[in-house]
Amino acid sequence: SSSSGDEALRDKRARILSRGLPKQKPIEGVKQVVVVASGKGGVGKSTTADILTIPSFVLAQTKEVGLLDADIYGPSIPKMMNLKGNPELTPKNLMRPLKNYGIACMSMGFLIEETAPVVWRGLMVMSAVEKLLRQVDWGQLDYLVIDMPPGTGDVQLSVSQNIPISGTYI
Repeated sequence: SSSSGDEALRDKRARILSRGLPKQKPIEGVKQVVVVASGKGGVGKSTTADILTIPSFVLAQTKEVGLLDADIYGPSIPKMMNLKGNPELTPKNLMRPLKNYGIACMSMGFLIEETAPVVWRGLMVMSAVEKLLRQVDWGQLDYLVIDMPPGTGDVQLSVSQNIPISGTYI
């Protein structure tokens, strides 16, 4: 009965290892999440994320696609997708993404003035990321492409621990 003892030990290890990690919860209406990331800035993450979503390119040829700009300090998706304005709220108090080229887009850049600096740390940044992930009415998407901020900090860890990710482009 050594195999049942090994199995019990494996189960116990799995429970201990998973105890401290948050449960991954899918984003409502989103089938697949693709994350575009890099350890440093200025390498083309936002451009790559845009290219993945534009209708004549990879994902959006026959799919419904959304684009989330998770870079709280330097949102570039509004400018790259030629979008300005504030998101409207649904009756359920969810933000409606702005759309251009048939792509639903959400960014911190829609929520603050273009020239306003964001001087946030820790909990404020995590709260903003959580709102961008969970308080947006994405509708029904086949893919949500997330343009991550540069580096390997709290935002990257929280996104990867809190939502199921189907693929990454690094």
